[in-house]
Amino acid sequence: MPVFSETRLRDFARSLLEAGGVPAEKATIVASSLVLANFCGYDSHGVMRIPFYVANIESGRLQPDADLRIERETGAVVVGDGGWGMGQVICRQMMERLVQKASVLGVASGTLRRTGRIGRLGEYAEWAAERRFASILCCNNHGAAQRVAPLGGKRPRLGTNPICIGMPGGADGPFVLDFSTSATAEGKVRVKKIAGEPVPPGWLLDAEGRPTTDPNTLYADPPGSILPMGGAQAYKGFGLAFMIEMLCGGLSGGDTARPNPPKPVGNCVFLVVIDPKHFAGMEHLEREVRHLEAYVRGVPRIDGVEEILLPGDPERRSVGQRQRDGIPIDERNWSALTELAERLGVPTP
Repeated sequence: MPVFSETRLRDFARSLLEAGGVPAEKATIVASSLVLANFCGYDSHGVMRIPFYVANIESGRLQPDADLRIERETGAVVVGDGGWGMGQVICRQMMERLVQKASVLGVASGTLRRTGRIGRLGEYAEWAAERRFASILCCNNHGAAQRVAPLGGKRPRLGTNPICIGMPGGADGPFVLDFSTSATAEGKVRVKKIAGEPVPPGWLLDAEGRPTTDPNTLYADPPGSILPMGGAQAYKGFGLAFMIEMLCGGLSGGDTARPNPPKPVGNCVFLVVIDPKHFAGMEHLEREVRHLEAYVRGVPRIDGVEEILLPGDPERRSVGQRQRDGIPIDERNWSALTELAERLGVPTP
């Protein structure tokens, strides 16, 4: 399995994106976002996505030079259209605008439609927390990429519809909770499919609603589905996904899930940015966060449990390990990248 430093992988990703038609400045933003996802352990949101991006650029479904276009704006609300541009670029532009508004009014909210895949939601919450803002983000798949069936259903009806909440003030960095409302993210199933490996039990159902560990069933005709999160209480995970579908597709002017969905290109997004200084103040928030963190981490532990994990801990642990040991890319995903590089005339590292 090839292993890369952050710099080598980011430079390679940027070169692939530029050769695929992304302007240099935007390619740098997207490449940095993808490699950060790999760094944080989200390989499903990392450089494996580049062939998908390039294919959509070549087909004309993704417009790599597009920027955020404001459709409607008030003091605290921004309604944006991404013009099917690169999602990481468009979402960063929206977050910058919302932070400016929240710093004046305390809270600002925005929506995006017609934006390419924005990647890992936690990236934007981390970016806001570095500037001492709290945030809430969620997204759907613009009516496409239906992968999750309702409890008792045989066919998928919704996407994996992730949600993220970020809060500044932790001892080792912000607390960022970022998860799909399904048992796993679709990209993690795709990683296993490309790698030719089974998925863990509890992730998938086949087209007849039977448990399976074969990732190919998700992409078959008729398709299987990803289980909602929640185990025996999976109706809660699907219910959360259902509400996110309406928040994102309904408020943005974009699309919710429907029959005969289009091919997946990107997201509708709902975003909220909060400036704590307009509430009880940053000093109070940081004090309470510190006390809460110490209280929760200090709980008596069950025998064999070495530590209590809180939101953001797994990502920080992955970053530390991969800074030390490098970023691994499985053989089949690496093969897909090198095949693309050969076609585009990009040297492989």
